[in-house]
Amino acid sequence: MWDCSPFIMDFSPGVLLLFSLLCSAAGQAPEVSVEPRAATVHQGESASFRCQVQGGAQPIQLMWKKANNNNQALPDNVKTGPDGSVLTVATAGPENHGQYRCTAVNSAGRGAATAVLNVKYAPKVHLTPAGPLRVRMGDPVSVECRAKGRPRPTLTWKRQGSTLQLVTKETNDVNTIQWAAIHQDDSGIYICQAENNEGVTEVKVQVIVVGQPGAPVATVGTTEMTVVEGQTITMECEATGSPPPVVTWSKLRAPLPWKHSMVGGVLTLPSVGRQDSGQYICNATNTHGYSEAYTQMEVESPPYATCLPDQARLRPGDALRLQCLAHGSHPIGFEWSREGRASLPPGAHATKDGTLSVAHVKLGDSGTYKCVATNHVGSSEALVKVIVKA
Repeated sequence: MWDCSPFIMDFSPGVLLLFSLLCSAAGQAPEVSVEPRAATVHQGESASFRCQVQGGAQPIQLMWKKANNNNQALPDNVKTGPDGSVLTVATAGPENHGQYRCTAVNSAGRGAATAVLNVKYAPKVHLTPAGPLRVRMGDPVSVECRAKGRPRPTLTWKRQGSTLQLVTKETNDVNTIQWAAIHQDDSGIYICQAENNEGVTEVKVQVIVVGQPGAPVATVGTTEMTVVEGQTITMECEATGSPPPVVTWSKLRAPLPWKHSMVGGVLTLPSVGRQDSGQYICNATNTHGYSEAYTQMEVESPPYATCLPDQARLRPGDALRLQCLAHGSHPIGFEWSREGRASLPPGAHATKDGTLSVAHVKLGDSGTYKCVATNHVGSSEALVKVIVKA
């Protein structure tokens, strides 16, 4: 605080009061607050905090830091405004979660206030060991599943092809599947599922149990594949054992596609369609037993668009409603346009489900309308001829 007494002279009481207030403010450290004090966003959303100065001697400099971050610079997606008062976190991620401190500094000292940003995100899962695991029959086996997420995710284990939840051991943030002495029929693919309010994440591990000498052991080239409709797909299965095992392929709960071929443990599926999606099983058999390995195939297809109706005849003032439909892998997006025109008619309304409507058409609304359906595989378009006559 500054000493103002040398400047106090024989002034009137009102002037002395004003002089005293100004002198006191001139020597005051900043007082600050942050609004809001806390904010919660989903991953990918943005948040802003404002640092407000209630008092203190000018000039005042504002600085933002993330608390407990060893004075490191703010991440690239965290920016401050021109005067330093507003902090904005754009496209927030898990690393942006935490406490942020605004510090105001002037010649008399400093003041600080904090705000908390909570970032919710879907679970991220990690298995130890990651697999595939090749283990000896009778040995103890365990696989740990860890997950991060906000809110804290719940962890469960199940076997692929079954909806039953397995009995596991859970401590803190680790859920462990264990076998005191693993058996041959424990071979398979096991799934750890982590779930919270933001989503569900699954990670798989293949467990291969090696039996007595000579017993078959089957392995596949890949346990999961995502392919595009119309492609020719090959699945490779290798099997060891003595005598050499016989290798066959089957499909879970369905027959193999009728055009398939099998040569030397290689299954070939020409021109696959969406109906060919599913779990394929390689079975190796000899006189000592059998072994199975699994491949999950998902077939994705580009959209095929159609419109209802494909032609519309209207009078001025009538309502127009067009529906664009599409078959294919989801999600599918729809976009309407009018050929030869830069934009749709005034008052036209297009929805996410592919509907285009105009409450009252005019003569100038005649033309050819185009719907384009798009997914991550490709796109397709459909045309509608609209005729408006008096």
